[in-house]
Amino acid sequence: MNKYALSNGLRVVVEQIPTCRSVAFGIWVKTGSRYESEHNNGISHFIEHMLFKGTDKYSAKDIAELFDGIGGNVNAFTSKEYTCYFAKVLDEHLPLAVEVLADMFFRSAFDPAELDKEKNVIYEEIAMYEDTPDDMVHDLIAKAAFGNHSLGYPIIGTEDNLSAMHSDTLRQYMAEHYTIPNTVISLAGNVGDDVVELIERHFGGFALAGSAQEKAQPQFHSDYIYHHKKTEQNHICLSLPGLSAKDDMLYAMILLNNAIGGGMSSRLFQEIREKRGLAYSVYSYHTSYQDGGMFTIYTGTAPKQTAEVLNITMEVLSDIKANGLTPAELKKGKEQMKGSLILSLESTSSRMNRLGKNELMLGRHYSLDEMIARIESVEMEHIRQLTDQMMAQPFALAMVGGSDEAAANFRRDQLV
Repeated sequence: MNKYALSNGLRVVVEQIPTCRSVAFGIWVKTGSRYESEHNNGISHFIEHMLFKGTDKYSAKDIAELFDGIGGNVNAFTSKEYTCYFAKVLDEHLPLAVEVLADMFFRSAFDPAELDKEKNVIYEEIAMYEDTPDDMVHDLIAKAAFGNHSLGYPIIGTEDNLSAMHSDTLRQYMAEHYTIPNTVISLAGNVGDDVVELIERHFGGFALAGSAQEKAQPQFHSDYIYHHKKTEQNHICLSLPGLSAKDDMLYAMILLNNAIGGGMSSRLFQEIREKRGLAYSVYSYHTSYQDGGMFTIYTGTAPKQTAEVLNITMEVLSDIKANGLTPAELKKGKEQMKGSLILSLESTSSRMNRLGKNELMLGRHYSLDEMIARIESVEMEHIRQLTDQMMAQPFALAMVGGSDEAAANFRRDQLV
């Protein structure tokens, strides 16, 4: 991995992989719902959509046809803390991909007619989300865990906010947030030493210096949120305080997550689905932010089984808090992590993502040997310290379903 700075200071990270014929190219910007206000929530996601709706040089159809015509992929995504525009193409087509994405990044037209059409697309996206309770509940648990902090805002925003936005609104937000300190270029694949010259040619004129974005550190809340919706299942999320992306205990958290609900052999999957048949979908995950995080368990189950599922979840968590993981779980978790890590290195897209996120959010990169050493260094005592830390306060709870009798009466302080 090599790191460069363009003439304007823009960071570029490159991993050369001469044994493949593809290149993954990404533009990473430190903006997302975390950097929004209550009144403009959803603007980062809206801008992401609009950058694909045409420039002075290329129409939206042109952009689609160009990438289809070279057998490449182009897309984007918005998270709570960053937005990424990316393409994966054959190495010979990288110059075209960089030229088109740079044109989208700097010279999107934000045509009012396209703006109105794309608003309607996002309204439909919001409606689709409203019809998908197993997606909705994850936004609700973020609100229950982070309260009025912007990490509790939905990435997609609201119809009212979107309806008030116009071209100048988007341009002003980009001028404030799409700046050199907030932007990273990452590439992985079969690129030569001249790739930095290519990036300089298209991004060297980037001149928005901007200033550092300081956001208040999130505090974990232990709230309960219920959304009434006529469904066949109750969709439940339970969250505990997690770790930031910079925390030294992060690898212990990943191992703990794997044991609790990270796969088919995890305790929750085995106890709730395999042994009792109480749910089709049950899993856990950990989300890291710059200065905080959340550990979340999701289950979808019939209303009459909700209380039992919640009680089993408490039994699993209580046992781990009291006794930790077994030596077999710790060993298996380490091998699982190492396998997933090494397999991900076979993908240029995964490597590009890792480079971009690490540079943007952490400002540093770990080698494969360093990551494996960190995984191997996790011991049982780290797991015990972590569970004590996570379960030192009541958990947050969110549910979407037809009745919340079981959840509303459930004690959220019983792990403390």
